[in-house]
Amino acid sequence: MKCRRLLAVIPLSIVAGAAIGQAGPAQVGPNPELPKPERGLLPDMVIAKPAEWGGKTPTVPEGYKISAIATGLKIPRQTLVLPNGDILVAEGRGGNASDLKPKDVIAGLIKARGTSPVKGGNRLTLLRDAEGDGTYAASTFAENLNAPYGLALVDNNLYVANQDALVRFDYQPGQTKASGPPQIVTPLPSEINHHWTKALTASADGQYLYVGIGSNSNITERGMTAEVDRARVWRVNARTGEYKTYATGLRNPTALAIQPGTGQLWAVVNERDEIGPDLVPDYLTSVQEGAFYGWPYSYWGNNVDDRVRPQDPGKVAAAIKPDYSLGSHVAALGVDFSTEAMGAKFANGVFVGEHGSWNRRDPVGYKVVFVPFSDGRPSGPPVDFVAGFRDSDGTTHGRPVGVTVDPKGALIVADDLSNTIWRITPPAAAQAQKPVAALLREHRR
Repeated sequence: MKCRRLLAVIPLSIVAGAAIGQAGPAQVGPNPELPKPERGLLPDMVIAKPAEWGGKTPTVPEGYKISAIATGLKIPRQTLVLPNGDILVAEGRGGNASDLKPKDVIAGLIKARGTSPVKGGNRLTLLRDAEGDGTYAASTFAENLNAPYGLALVDNNLYVANQDALVRFDYQPGQTKASGPPQIVTPLPSEINHHWTKALTASADGQYLYVGIGSNSNITERGMTAEVDRARVWRVNARTGEYKTYATGLRNPTALAIQPGTGQLWAVVNERDEIGPDLVPDYLTSVQEGAFYGWPYSYWGNNVDDRVRPQDPGKVAAAIKPDYSLGSHVAALGVDFSTEAMGAKFANGVFVGEHGSWNRRDPVGYKVVFVPFSDGRPSGPPVDFVAGFRDSDGTTHGRPVGVTVDPKGALIVADDLSNTIWRITPPAAAQAQKPVAALLREHRR
């Protein structure tokens, strides 16, 4: 009853749908405009109004085609394209953090209205196109997992980042079901699990696995003890399970990818909340070994967050700026590098899945964007690649999470609101530019 009374006093404008907005030009790119912080009792809250697709589909660039290759899933998060073209889908919903203040209860209840009511599957689903005609059949590859999220394949080892442990399955090409329970490679920080997702990718040579571990709070509200081994990327020896901290100060690194040709690790990171609609920008960045990216003491380099006590001037001075702002609160949850098979305009760069904001009066995100690269770095404004997940009146049909480039020429997008896997293919001419074998070799480098 108390929660109902609290909700009753919230202005309706906070929970009503609003027209979808865009992150302004000043908020994207290497040098985002950073306004002064704004603080209040509650941030503006405009959430998704879930609705069925009803025969509609997301929009894609002219000449590209989109199809739903799997529906009725149980909270699909990240996907992995296997060498034979099968697609693995990690399904689950994690987290066990308790609310700290009444405002957390309110915010949680409101945000829950914009998500799928389906219970997470705690499983891996395998999708197979046996006839090569774009029609996929689904089967359960593994179940009884604990909120699986990140996926990686190294030789005959399939790695899965559950919310509490990095585990390994034996995998043989063409296998449709796990031959047994997984082996634990190493436990992962899981006490409280405010940010529960564990992102995962493998180094180019397969020797190491990189795991993204989010913070246990927005901005250390639970104290620094709760943040031990959080807000960072681990590097794990794939064979032994030994790990070391690779980089720190990344509030919530939700997706990781290795840049083809260079072996450089990249991440998308969700930054802190409750200091205004245009703070702090979520970002795409290369992740440098030993680097500190600011959280919790500062953001976007040396901009001090005055909410953190005590401060650490030495840490602030050492904080490095991320490479590329995606805009504040877009909630980037997926990233992958493209290939030439995706067409000339989208050949060199990364795709980013933006789950969408909940804490802005003018919503942003709710789409997949393409960030162009030149000479190995981001080189221009993001381009909408998959849009139409949210209508102008706030009606929301889907929310993109993981994005995976199939080297044969397709983008796979997990949608955890409509519980759908989307497949976007380029014009036929783009797919014919390179033999499949060459594309596979290129994507693995």
